[in-house]
Amino acid sequence: MRRLFPRLAVVAVASSALLSACAGSGSTAVGSGADTDAGTIGLPMPTTAQARWVQDGQNMQKQFQALGYKTDLQYAGDDAQKQNAQIDEMIQHHVRALIIGSVDGTALKAELDKAKAAGIPVIAYDRLIRGSGNIDYYATFDNFKVGVLQANSLVDALGLKTAAAPKTIELFAGSPDDNNATFFFNGAMSVLQPYITSGKLVVPSGQTDFKTVATPKWDGKTAAARMDTLLAGPDAAVTLDAVLAPNDGIARGVIGSLQAHGYGKGKKLPVVDGQDAELDSVKLVNTGVQYSTIYKDTRELAKVAVEMTDKILNGQTPDINDTKTYDNGVKVVPTFLLQPVLVTKANLQTVLIDGGYYKSSDLG
Repeated sequence: MRRLFPRLAVVAVASSALLSACAGSGSTAVGSGADTDAGTIGLPMPTTAQARWVQDGQNMQKQFQALGYKTDLQYAGDDAQKQNAQIDEMIQHHVRALIIGSVDGTALKAELDKAKAAGIPVIAYDRLIRGSGNIDYYATFDNFKVGVLQANSLVDALGLKTAAAPKTIELFAGSPDDNNATFFFNGAMSVLQPYITSGKLVVPSGQTDFKTVATPKWDGKTAAARMDTLLAGPDAAVTLDAVLAPNDGIARGVIGSLQAHGYGKGKKLPVVDGQDAELDSVKLVNTGVQYSTIYKDTRELAKVAVEMTDKILNGQTPDINDTKTYDNGVKVVPTFLLQPVLVTKANLQTVLIDGGYYKSSDLG
């Protein structure tokens, strides 16, 4: 992936003890090593159930600490009320800024009103926060393009453009309380719908609307249970050729259900995509069980959010590259978009291993 931001300066340390102390000290001059406390940045993140959010939090924490800030990193366990309480606590403790990976992007208006009153800038992190004008910036990936890439990977794997006979597919979407889920789904359907309309792609269940195929909380077990129901019902008399899976956790849940119903054991597994390049799914891509995933380099997203925050706190204007797309119902939020990358077995080594995201030994 093209590096959109320069690498942030790394604070040199003389010993491991000094490195440990970095989290508790700060500086107002970025990278200066001054002893003045630069303050604390609040990092409320949604969950540790998905590996990517753990990586997001750790990446931002390290980068802020390298710049001299303290951090308050908290995870809400996918509980919106718990996250609201965490944000309230951060505001009461006078954090200098909030970077929020929301659990429910529609449930934060009261907290953001409090942040505004306290003069605390807010950056929405990878999930757009809706219904509030008190969002300063948004850092994310091109989420519509994520869906386009996912769908195109299925189209290519199925050879749909030249296929003589129709192919079968079932559709899954992400959590309805995550604004990104609709972008992913709409992006995918912009590619798939013409094939469905023409009859080249058939959905045996007939379930094609977002509300019906959504997966609350992005839960893989919920996805597996729905796949079980489909395989025992409308898909019982057909052989599935593909499944649209919006992220890796859902993909693994779907694959587990398919395998439990005989796929992969004499009956070819459908083509299944995913997202987030989680290690467990990367291993499946490497062995041909999962066809593809979407790589979103959370190291780069963390850099964008950190640089945005640091510029705001130093009286500068952050870099943005989108001022039209992300309307949260109250305002169009100034946004910086990074580009997602499709990963298949063919380019896994080049993108993920050579790019330093994983080591060859991680694949087992």
